Amino acid sequence: MPFFLPDRAVSPVLGVILLVAIVILLAALLFLLIHIPSFDLSGIGKTPSFIEITGIYHENQNYDSRVVLIHNGTEDLNNSRLWAEFYRNGTKIPAVIETINGHDFVGSHHNGVQTMGGLGCSGPTWCPGEKISIDFTDATFHPGDQVRVDIFIRPKNTLVSRYSATA
Repeated sequence: MPFFLPDRAVSPVLGVILLVAIVILLAALLFLLIHIPSFDLSGIGKTPSFIEITGIYHENQNYDSRVVLIHNGTEDLNNSRLWAEFYRNGTKIPAVIETINGHDFVGSHHNGVQTMGGLGCSGPTWCPGEKISIDFTDATFHPGDQVRVDIFIRPKNTLVSRYSATA
């Protein structure tokens, strides 16, 4: 008997598989057209700013230079693991704030800062909504200065918040 190929190839299983695959692809395309995903990448790599400067006070002729910070985040922070750097017009000021915990701050090396107080530094945690007032050496900040605070967390010294304000 001679072997021959038929004129038509009929395979109902293969046809059903191809039809299901095509329907799934069309449904996925239709879903993407209706629910267009946002590919906004502008926020990637930006440091959050949940520790904000609410006030910079330089009321008298000595320019008292007090800065008030508020925790506008959602989680309690272990303030003894936090430390801060301040910048005036883009230049780091020579103030050392090795800890945000008020009890630990008293015994720490803190040149350029006279006092620190407020609910955020009074206990072991800085809770959302609590403020901290930092009294810098007089004349640290003047009206019109751009003031930036960077908050880091130990042990990896990771930058967790950055915020800028104008004095």
